[in-house]
Amino acid sequence: MAENPHRSGSETDKDDPLEPSTLAERDNKPPVRRGTKRRRNILILAVVVVVVVSGVFLWLYLSSYESTDDAQVDVHLYPVSARVSGYVVRVNVDDNQWVEKGKVLVEIDPKDYEVSVAQAQANLANAEATAQSLNITVPITSVNTSSQLRFAASGVEDANAGVIAAERQLNAAHDQLEAAEANDVKAQDDLHRYKLLVDKREVSQQIYDQALATAKSSTATVSAARASESAAQQFVQQARSRLAQADANHQYAETGPQQVSSTQARVRAAIADVQQKRALLEQAQLNLGYTKIVAPVSGEVNKTVVVGMNVQDGQQLLTVVPLDEVWITANFKETQLRHMRVGQKASIHVDSSGRTFKGHVDSIAGATGPLFSLLPPENATGNYVKIVQRIPVKIVLEPGENEDRRLRPGMNVVPDVYLK
Repeated sequence: MAENPHRSGSETDKDDPLEPSTLAERDNKPPVRRGTKRRRNILILAVVVVVVVSGVFLWLYLSSYESTDDAQVDVHLYPVSARVSGYVVRVNVDDNQWVEKGKVLVEIDPKDYEVSVAQAQANLANAEATAQSLNITVPITSVNTSSQLRFAASGVEDANAGVIAAERQLNAAHDQLEAAEANDVKAQDDLHRYKLLVDKREVSQQIYDQALATAKSSTATVSAARASESAAQQFVQQARSRLAQADANHQYAETGPQQVSSTQARVRAAIADVQQKRALLEQAQLNLGYTKIVAPVSGEVNKTVVVGMNVQDGQQLLTVVPLDEVWITANFKETQLRHMRVGQKASIHVDSSGRTFKGHVDSIAGATGPLFSLLPPENATGNYVKIVQRIPVKIVLEPGENEDRRLRPGMNVVPDVYLK
């Protein structure tokens, strides 16, 4: 069998000693392969260190903020409604026009309300005149009442004295009547005796005539005394009537304080009527002022009203969008709120313009978004599937960030909240 030439060659090389010149050349040759391997190892180590450091810095950067694309620009829309009904005579703004707070936007025909104001002013003037006249009557009534009460008391005293005097006159007349009747009885008896004696001619006719005249005089005296007694009785009745009238007047005068109170009550009622009429006047003036509808805030206007419309109170006519008061509502996942706090800085990237705005976290909602919906979820019923919830976070812009009013409500934005 033939021998392997390579094997024999190699074996020959191993067996044969190297020449000195060959050894010297090998020792003097530079270690190219050894240096290249060392540089490669250093390069690999540097790359690994750079990757690790970059990964650390990348992790630190990514963990330093939270971001979401579920965010929009928000603002409170101000609906402007009519507070009185009427005919629109002027609209002073156009769609998307910027208006300042207090600017007159719409004017309603004020003629009917001007008439109402004039009528209310007349009613107020009438009520004030009535109250003033009643107010003047109160002191007059008070003074008259006091005077009437004193006069009535004096009249009662005078009437009592008149009754006493009349009764005394009646008693005197009665005594005079009794004396006259007694004298008349004596004169009649004397006349009867003298009549018998004159018939027997025991006395003269002259004596009989004197007795007859005395009897007639006594009879006349009795009649006069009886008339005097009757007159005295009438005087007593008249005095008692005057006393009853005086008592009635006194009782009426004693109601004077109640009359004063009644007058004062009428005055208070008149003052209340004045206040009511004044309130009606103020309401009429307010309604007249409501015919001019003004902007509640500064902002851009979207209108639905035109000249010639008949509007009703409460009907919405315009909407004012205050672009200076916009904020960002960012719906972060609940897992992103672990280190998020109020006051942390934020940057907001706007999709439409590519600009980035500065802001800070103003507040975090008290509940997740679905709980504010009309039909909030009820996890206690049916099959439950855990879903990561989102919580609205309000981010407000720093002063001067939206001076050009480029942010519009409803725009999509991407906020980054810096946690450190």
